[in-house]
Amino acid sequence: MTHLRGVKPAIERDTNALLRAPAAPKQLSAYARAEWKRIMPGLIERGIITRGDLGGVEDYCRARGLVREIEDALRTSGEIDMKLCRLQDKAMQTARQLAAEYGLSPVSRARVGSAAADDDDSDNPLMIGRNRP
Repeated sequence: MTHLRGVKPAIERDTNALLRAPAAPKQLSAYARAEWKRIMPGLIERGIITRGDLGGVEDYCRARGLVREIEDALRTSGEIDMKLCRLQDKAMQTARQLAAEYGLSPVSRARVGSAAADDDDSDNPLMIGRNRP
């Protein structure tokens, strides 16, 4: 038995993937809506987002928006508020975790790319009887 602890499966195109990006939810902050508009075209292009994923994408955008809002609050106050710093850190951590779920980080994008590369059998010496270059 092989244990895959810590190994994430490759992200693949979903047969029920959305073909068009829905409008950003109105309840999102301006920063969160901007993040939605920034990431949605790539997610749609890669074919990995379904209607069921929209809540998670919304949560990611909300976390990224919160990071920006807290940054604004910290800058305007001129003081270091440790409660806000901890909240911002938590929002960044949440955004990072959700980004990995949707292929929005370099490592998770590599997983998306590796799914397409698996289709090429030309370098596989075990593919007996096939024409190889």
